[in-house]
Amino acid sequence: MNIKKILLYLSAFVPLYFLVMIKIIIDIINNNLSLNVLNSFTLLLLSILIVLGIIGAIKSIKHDETKSTKIKIVRKNCITEQYFLGYFSLFVLFALSFELERVSMFIVFTIVIVLIGIVYVKNDLFYINPLLNILGYNFYDITFINLENNKGEQNAKFFYKGTLDLSRNNIFYAKLSHENFSMIEQK
Repeated sequence: MNIKKILLYLSAFVPLYFLVMIKIIIDIINNNLSLNVLNSFTLLLLSILIVLGIIGAIKSIKHDETKSTKIKIVRKNCITEQYFLGYFSLFVLFALSFELERVSMFIVFTIVIVLIGIVYVKNDLFYINPLLNILGYNFYDITFINLENNKGEQNAKFFYKGTLDLSRNNIFYAKLSHENFSMIEQK
């Protein structure tokens, strides 16, 4: 498996890891939990997953070494909202109902995250990323013309920071290296 894909998958769950971590910390502060080996390990693991997820998001957004290609957008369809609420309900389920201080629940939590990860990476579901949405990125299904090779209309999925407004200009720059999505920006 590609490490970049796994890191991007981990980034999708950073808000969940953060919520679960806050829940555990609050329970420890309120003496509802003790700081035992499992809880310490869980907090450490969640911290590591948050850091790896943030690295995955940064690598996907900023550190793509591919040259930007000039494109003309013909049509766009924002598809962010189609997927965000499904993940939000998953976050609430895990953050509020899972008692990770119990070994059995920790194991189930881990298995669920791994199974979702396998499906996420195998099916290239990188557009389902609440962290990128929280950071202001929207996900679009776009029909465009690559102005550098003039191969006619092409379709791709793009992340764009903000709302993609074609009324003023439909010329953008995209990094077309990703297999499943690209970042698009206006220069």
